Amino acid sequence: MKSIHEVSRRRLLELSSASLAAAGLGMVADAAQTQSTATHDTPNETDPGRQNMPLAQENADSEWPPKTDNGSVKPFKYPFSFSRKRIESGGWTRQVTVRELPVSTEIAGVEMRLTAGGVRELHWHVEAEWAILLNGNARITAVNAQGQAFVSDVGEGDLWLFPPGVPHSIQGLGPDGCRFLLVFDDGKFDEFHTFLLTDWLAHTPKDVLAKNFAVPESTFENIPKRELFIFQSELPAPLTEEQKQASEGTELTNSYVFRASKMPATKTTPGGHVKIIDSKTFSVTPITAAIVTLKPGGLRELHWHPNADEWQYYITGKARMTVFAAGSTARTMDFQEGDVGYIPISQPHYIENTGESDVVFLEMFKAREYQDISLAEWLAHTPHLLVDAHLKFGQQMLASIPKQEVVIRPL
Repeated sequence: MKSIHEVSRRRLLELSSASLAAAGLGMVADAAQTQSTATHDTPNETDPGRQNMPLAQENADSEWPPKTDNGSVKPFKYPFSFSRKRIESGGWTRQVTVRELPVSTEIAGVEMRLTAGGVRELHWHVEAEWAILLNGNARITAVNAQGQAFVSDVGEGDLWLFPPGVPHSIQGLGPDGCRFLLVFDDGKFDEFHTFLLTDWLAHTPKDVLAKNFAVPESTFENIPKRELFIFQSELPAPLTEEQKQASEGTELTNSYVFRASKMPATKTTPGGHVKIIDSKTFSVTPITAAIVTLKPGGLRELHWHPNADEWQYYITGKARMTVFAAGSTARTMDFQEGDVGYIPISQPHYIENTGESDVVFLEMFKAREYQDISLAEWLAHTPHLLVDAHLKFGQQMLASIPKQEVVIRPL
């Protein structure tokens, strides 16, 4: 089973950018080429015109939707490869927010790459920052309102959480730096408008700085005139040395790091497994996560979330999802590595692995507790005669449904 640790950054970028590159190069199919599948093979379901075939093939369920799709449902997918990438000396970053994906009102996401020694400069946010390290190794630092310091190294699959207002930094370690995903509990978040140390001090009078630190004004002559944001630096000192220097007896007792890479699965079936991390397991987090792995043919069963919108990030593999938005409206969209998905609160959906390798994706919620309601579990705990009056399944079939939610099928 492919894990987060085995995800290739290069492969991710190649796949997630394929459709954009194709569009930019003007790749189109021959005018006579048509699209036909087992469920779309009638004369009224062909297109003899010129097509952007790479994009159409990546989004087959939008190009030729299932017969069950109906009405207008706002798009709930946005590829990170469509986002502008800001490139600096120490790495790069890009984001998907409500500005890129209008339905994504509660959560925003940021992809970031830091070189070995590359630094995301000392800064803080109004929002909470949840993160998962996808590749490489990094060192993170923070100081809370009590003056307690936190310095730690994180590896692939590990998580961290910085509460709102807590100043922090991230630095790539050897041999090849790191790549990670950041998740913020506000869809309007903007990675390019955060509170940066260099930006703040560059806009503070030098005489005020001198009075604040009780040193000559000349001390501040070398403050950068422009924010550093992401910059190249040398590798940090050994971890124990930096921990001692930062803490001086005020080390933070509650960890901002959660070693999800070492966490056993919360639920495992032959169809895959899921790890659920909320405030019950990671006490400081106001953001809940589920790390889901679906084997080929696996299905994240029909369900909905009653307490929060769901923000998704696809780490590897190919999948499809149908979202039912009530009022006889439903839409199916396809997802692959680097795509973001979004489902408003209580809208039912499923995720199906449509590829030949594992699908690994994140479910993220602006909530301290993970909650979902399974269709199968709901029906199993409702009188069978009543359910059969609605759906005509037959009571024998209803009696065979497990009383406890499966989460991932097959059993």
